[in-house]
Amino acid sequence: MTITNPTRDSITMLRRNLRHMQRYPSLTLMLLGQPILFLLLFVYVFGGTLGDGLGGAAVDGSTGREAYLGFVTPTILVITITGAILGTAISVAMDMTEGIMARFRTMAISKASVLTGHVVGTVIQTAIGLVVVLAIAVLVGFRPAAGAAEWLAIAGLLLLATVGLTWTAVALGLKAKSVETASNTPMIFTLLPFLGSGFVPNDSLPAWLRWFAEYQPFTPIIETLRGLLLGTSVADSWLLAVGWCLVLTVGGYVWSKSLFRQERVR
Repeated sequence: MTITNPTRDSITMLRRNLRHMQRYPSLTLMLLGQPILFLLLFVYVFGGTLGDGLGGAAVDGSTGREAYLGFVTPTILVITITGAILGTAISVAMDMTEGIMARFRTMAISKASVLTGHVVGTVIQTAIGLVVVLAIAVLVGFRPAAGAAEWLAIAGLLLLATVGLTWTAVALGLKAKSVETASNTPMIFTLLPFLGSGFVPNDSLPAWLRWFAEYQPFTPIIETLRGLLLGTSVADSWLLAVGWCLVLTVGGYVWSKSLFRQERVR
């Protein structure tokens, strides 16, 4: 019986995924380019009009693009995460379709480390992307009011959201029958911020869509990030945000392990 070291094997798989990122920087740049494009597009093209329409949502009394920049930056941070997990689903699907997973199963390694390497690699990649996007937001005029405690809470929530969404993306990559399918199914996570309080206040939505917007996972996450960044009250939204992150993490992990186990017995 061969004894494996899960931690050592996970580090090895993480190193493999990091080397893939270095070898194919175009994928990282493409995934990072989307949130930056959204930030600049919504602020400079739509920001003047949308910012004037925020009303009470502009907490510091600002108007126009300045007000909208503060409102939309938390949404762009979430979209940065959803863009990164798209790459995760694609990478997992490529491993499945190209036979790499089958080769790993014949080796004396911890099988869980294969999936863990993808998750940790994505968390590192996403963290870099979030720092870059936030830096660009600051360069174009965003001035967060968060203190040390708020920044710690922001980092924790972003980490929880990244882990939860990444495990879900791993499951989608395992479930996909092809790389093309894996590149399409996670797109729903990029669309959800548009169907909530990501780009406009919930009050401006029609009644039927407002109900969905209030209870979908990204609304409390965005509202909590917005409150922490702008120094306003987050009320109970942080409880819902953390709850949704935990649901995504546990659900994605269990689903991924089940799918991976099914593949092993085939």
